[in-house]
Amino acid sequence: MQDANTPPTTPVRVGDLLVDRGMISPEQLSEALDYQRKSDGRKLLGNVLVELGFVSSDQVMEAVADSYGVPFAKIDSSMVDPSLSEQLPLEFCEKQCVVPMFLVEGRLTVAVSDPANVFLAEEITRMTDLKVQLVAATGEDIRNVLAGMRQSEADVFVIDGASDSLDIDVMETVSAHSIDVSDPSAGADDSPVIKLVNYIILSAVRESASDIHIEPDDGTLRVRYRVDGRLYEKIEPPYHMLASLVSRIKIMASLDISERRIPQDGAITIRVDNRQIDLRVSTMPGKFGEKVVMRIVDQKNAVANLDQLGFSDHMLKTLRMLINQPNGVVLVTGPTGSGKSTTLYGALAEINRDDINISTVENPVEYNLAGINQFQTHDKAGFTFATALRALLRQDPDVVMLGEIRDQETAKIATQAALTGHMVLSTLHTNDAPSAVTRLINVGVEPYLVAAALRGVLAQRLVRKICSHCAMPATYDDKDKRILEHLANEGYEITETLKGAGCKKCRNTGFAGRMGLYEIFVPDAACLDAVSKGASLQEIRMLAGQGSQYVTLKEDGITKMMAGMTTLQEVFKVVAV
Repeated sequence: MQDANTPPTTPVRVGDLLVDRGMISPEQLSEALDYQRKSDGRKLLGNVLVELGFVSSDQVMEAVADSYGVPFAKIDSSMVDPSLSEQLPLEFCEKQCVVPMFLVEGRLTVAVSDPANVFLAEEITRMTDLKVQLVAATGEDIRNVLAGMRQSEADVFVIDGASDSLDIDVMETVSAHSIDVSDPSAGADDSPVIKLVNYIILSAVRESASDIHIEPDDGTLRVRYRVDGRLYEKIEPPYHMLASLVSRIKIMASLDISERRIPQDGAITIRVDNRQIDLRVSTMPGKFGEKVVMRIVDQKNAVANLDQLGFSDHMLKTLRMLINQPNGVVLVTGPTGSGKSTTLYGALAEINRDDINISTVENPVEYNLAGINQFQTHDKAGFTFATALRALLRQDPDVVMLGEIRDQETAKIATQAALTGHMVLSTLHTNDAPSAVTRLINVGVEPYLVAAALRGVLAQRLVRKICSHCAMPATYDDKDKRILEHLANEGYEITETLKGAGCKKCRNTGFAGRMGLYEIFVPDAACLDAVSKGASLQEIRMLAGQGSQYVTLKEDGITKMMAGMTTLQEVFKVVAV
């Protein structure tokens, strides 16, 4: 293998090389040389041989590469790490017909179309300050990869230059911007609109918002962010900006700007503060105009370690025991937005190893997980959860993660997969952990199959955390006192708790960040026997409660409230008193 320190190799004659290797005959070489001379020698002999059909371009490059001691690779975009575009400018790669492929232990592997050009390797070493290893690839393959990189770069909207604050001058410019609202494309490319959209996105990312809402009303327009699960109003642009704002977002998301009567879904890739962020865009026609919601998917926050999600020591140990089982079904339950996907991604990252095959079926795939096979369903094309799961079981998986069990067919296939030696992780929408058992039965899975396949259920909710910069002793109103009295009658001893007073750090909300409340149900033999016999939900809850280690959502919430992590009001917004 050649690196940047390899001395120049004696040039080889392509024709002689191919004859020596038996890839072409001397007669074919002579014919190709005659053809080359007739074209005034302007065509390279290798290209002439390919044009005459004597060899393929891959065969020519492979032979040349071997003569120079350089590996030959048949490359495509899937083999290239896109983040390496920062190491070598795309313009340089296109000019020199090279492409950086991957970086391992300080050595950059670069595909080149001219393996004899040792000076090129030295230049790449100088530019990147890395050791360089060359592999040979055809110019056609390299150009195809570079074209894909160029297209991907064109699809990324860089908004680092947006204003950090919407100053008076910008607001005056936006307010004075006259737009014909009857023309949906009017103003979509005008500077004030672009500035406003960039500002909305940039400030939402920097404030750690999860969603952006652009909402028209009767003569008014407001932009709200969802931060820590709560919506708050950010700005109120002029109503006449609505059509141009929506059009600009639709253009970025490759949606139809002329269609305003039906909902549309799309995606935008942006670069903010030198990191890539995805936006899931949804538009919905309303009485006063189209509403737009953009879900912010920050790959920086893709996968949280299970240790960071707020589990108690016992719950974390139990969850790790469940996900490391060789087979069975493990479910995570809770309402939309309760952090189920975050927990599942954390679990997959925990068990991901080179010696097991982990595959997921999701809708949509929100985060890219290295080393894990991820598949996105497409209902309109017939690629449903059930269809994907059936196909996936022929892909030799060890662990399967389903984004959601939503129908009888998916539930039955998932159960059968668990019974045939696979570990299946998925989600359900239930109020607590024991309810997942009856939910599976109600969907159509036989009780005895549920009992045979189920290993455990994790129920969860999200609550806001008290801001550590303004925490202070809490005071109680009459409603809070009634809740405390009720808890006291149940045997809970509630003493002093905390709240956030509100400060600049938390935007005067008293909260900063969110954490999970959890409930883990691991059915024992007696409970599984009852399930197989068709036990009711109340019976299952009673049997679950008999376990000394079983902790309910409410109990976990009260424990965290007493530890000064969240408030009484937060806990009882998500669990019953």
